[in-house]
Amino acid sequence: MNETTLTVAVFILVYLWLIVSRRHRAKAIWIGIGVLFLLPRLFGGESVVGLADLFRREAGRWASINWNVMGIFCGTLVVAEAFIYSGVPAYCADILIDRSPNVGWAILAVCALASVISAVAENVATVLIVAPVAMALARKLKVSSVPFIVGIAISSNLQGTATLIGDPPSMILAARFSLNFNDFFWLHGKPGIFFAIQVGAVAGFTVLWLMFRRHKQPIVRMEREQPRSWFPTALLGLMIVGLAGASWVDPGFVWFGAAVCMTAAAVACAWLYARDRQTAARVLTSYDWSTTFFLAGVFTLVYALDKAGVVAGAARGITALTGQSVLGAFLLVVGFSVLISAFVDNVPYLAAMLPLVETVGTGMGLAPTNLILPFGLLIGACLGGNVTPIGASANIVAYGLINRTEDESLDFLGFVKIGLPFTLAAVGAGAAFLWLVWM
Repeated sequence: MNETTLTVAVFILVYLWLIVSRRHRAKAIWIGIGVLFLLPRLFGGESVVGLADLFRREAGRWASINWNVMGIFCGTLVVAEAFIYSGVPAYCADILIDRSPNVGWAILAVCALASVISAVAENVATVLIVAPVAMALARKLKVSSVPFIVGIAISSNLQGTATLIGDPPSMILAARFSLNFNDFFWLHGKPGIFFAIQVGAVAGFTVLWLMFRRHKQPIVRMEREQPRSWFPTALLGLMIVGLAGASWVDPGFVWFGAAVCMTAAAVACAWLYARDRQTAARVLTSYDWSTTFFLAGVFTLVYALDKAGVVAGAARGITALTGQSVLGAFLLVVGFSVLISAFVDNVPYLAAMLPLVETVGTGMGLAPTNLILPFGLLIGACLGGNVTPIGASANIVAYGLINRTEDESLDFLGFVKIGLPFTLAAVGAGAAFLWLVWM
């Protein structure tokens, strides 16, 4: 069995596991990497992936695992925990609800808040922050909490794509093309992915407003819980400022972002320890090591695919299918990504497809600075998860929250009735913006 065949076989087996099970994802990927390391050696060959590959740099960037992105991810998770503990997100939700004229606008306000929070915090954490406030309001008004919770989940998935620190797929994109925090806003003299997401957000929230405008019940004023502290909010702001200035200190996107986020995480831990030792211990002991190792494994497995020549072969197939039509390739990438991500975790899918669409773009004569295909892939893969309750981790959490309550339930099609029109509007508008700006 040659290197290419072995790599494809391992990738398919790992990916099939990720499709059929959401448990032991990190273990599955690293077992696959272990096979790529050991099996060729048993037959006297060279490993597809070696230990040195995990820490090597090529052409000014990390070869396999992007340790800068890993540091940003790890640090952001801890700072987000302190932000949640501070009570500021729940406090902001209470203010928005109090100022809404009726229930329909309150739902939109809560969804908008979830959207904003998810731009700097992990999407599942965002749902867990905002959902209890929405459910408390629904109980007081004696209305269904379903539209609140579903709206919160799909809104968090939307804005998590807009910034470098919002979601792992955005971090993977940044790692592949050495994009810094500012590049998500303005890149090579053009509006970046952030603005495409905002255009999609306007279209998506218009759909939500059409769905929720019938909820005209007056708002019942809720007791407003005061924040424990504003320190984590200030720390989060300083971290974002540090990331925004990273391009001047670290133009190659190699180390500074990780240094900023890990320093902020250390400060957050020290603050939590001084204020509440039990909470500090909980944050450290419940840290999401599974997702951390999963993300590192995804980087490594995709590096193996690229090294074995699988990406170049698949790129030739796509080019043959679409000819030299950039529009055809763009529509194929966006549409296929929405379809796949509606049912499959978008992290391994996007990581595997990024080098592929990069190669396709080069073959079609696109300049290396033109990221129309990678941006289309990101929008399709991240927003496509909003179609079904199993398309994104935040959706699964929201689905579980609803079905755990005694008097509420939501079936698969019930979620799709809200998620599908929202997704089609957001993806369509965002993709149209990308095409007009970047081509």
